[in-house]
Amino acid sequence: MTNWQPSDSPASNACGESLPADSIPAIILDSVADGVFTVDLDWRITSFNASAERITGVRRGEALGQRCCDVFRASICESDCALKHARAHDRPVINKPVYILSAAGERVPISVSATDLRDSAGRLVGGVETFRDLTQVEALRKELEARYTFADIVGRSAAMQGLFDLLPRVAASDSTVLIMGESGTGKELIARALHDLSVRRDRPFVAINCAALPDTLLESELFGYKAGAFTDARRDKVGRFAAADGGTVFLDEIGDVSPAMQTRLLRVLQERRFEPLGSVVPVDVDVRFIAATHRNLSERVASAQFRDDLYYRINVVQIELPPLRERREDIPLLIDRFVARFNRVQGKELAGVADRTLAVLMAYDYPGNVRELENIIEHAFVLCRGGLIQPQHLPPALAGGAVAQEPSPRAGMTLAELEGLHIDAALRRHQGNRTAAARELGINPSTLFRRLRRGRA
Repeated sequence: MTNWQPSDSPASNACGESLPADSIPAIILDSVADGVFTVDLDWRITSFNASAERITGVRRGEALGQRCCDVFRASICESDCALKHARAHDRPVINKPVYILSAAGERVPISVSATDLRDSAGRLVGGVETFRDLTQVEALRKELEARYTFADIVGRSAAMQGLFDLLPRVAASDSTVLIMGESGTGKELIARALHDLSVRRDRPFVAINCAALPDTLLESELFGYKAGAFTDARRDKVGRFAAADGGTVFLDEIGDVSPAMQTRLLRVLQERRFEPLGSVVPVDVDVRFIAATHRNLSERVASAQFRDDLYYRINVVQIELPPLRERREDIPLLIDRFVARFNRVQGKELAGVADRTLAVLMAYDYPGNVRELENIIEHAFVLCRGGLIQPQHLPPALAGGAVAQEPSPRAGMTLAELEGLHIDAALRRHQGNRTAAARELGINPSTLFRRLRRGRA
């Protein structure tokens, strides 16, 4: 970047009065909405526009001559200064998301761009940085998140909005609930929301995965046992049902329990009474039952793999969770939620995902549903040091799959065919956006349009 060179002829303001030529750059910079400042080779501020004053709360006179890190107190000043990075790598930094502390001590989200400042002879004389206040963007993001978040469940799709309307009514009742959905769709999250919204919220929520234990262990976990009931039973053990008295029992993957265990569960659901192993004295409990399964229980009933009377007992109110591939509009919200969570847990400040990364994530089918998306973002956090998550930060199978879908050149192709292949690949990567594809290809959008029209003629 070269210094602005003043003109020899005077300029006039709106009233027709002449302005000194050397005041024009300051007037222009003060009219810009973004903050702009420059530093010399010692990182001391040499100019500071009006928007920089507004965003930081620091007056121009106080900033001039100070080291920029003392004025901004940004999250990257010590470890990853944008100006130092631009100088060290000899290329600009563009829209890097960071936080600064204002003069009032408030944390302000901004995006910064930085590059070297050179004179007309090309000699390095300092650096220039622009920064944009993202406070309103951050507020809008939080407003959207609040609008589409219910009891820690995220979704803007019609299916999830309908669920948000249903949950309070179901929670207000004491009826048994059956939650249906593929693995990873968040069945336990729904069960916890029902408990937290109910009158039982101050009592225990006890969850048990019925598929994770064999019958003998599952029985002792659910019902407990008396000392001497079997060889290793040296003292009484309280079962999950008794521990949940007054609260909620969540029976996850109930579709995988054996016929014998189904019989015992049926009696508990009917009578709210059970007998611990080794005891003949029945125990009464006041619990609400919520069951969940990824299996089609009606088909298992038809094939005699699941008791029909137990099925009708647990299927009083049914909630079906759609797989993530059927509510893709929720993916950006979920990504924002996971990015915010991992930023907090890992002490990072990643801004989110790049557009190309979002395109890959939106196109993926997620056999593991929401849980798989969470794992993908956690994987990206391991590889991404800062800024935006790029496609190369995704798991190899996902990033590699996106690349592998693009056709590769073959022997004997003409130059025009190779050009068409390259253009089609760029359009695919940018979801048909011609402006973005042209930018990647380094040509004007009108040139791209002409070549597309010529290729399809």
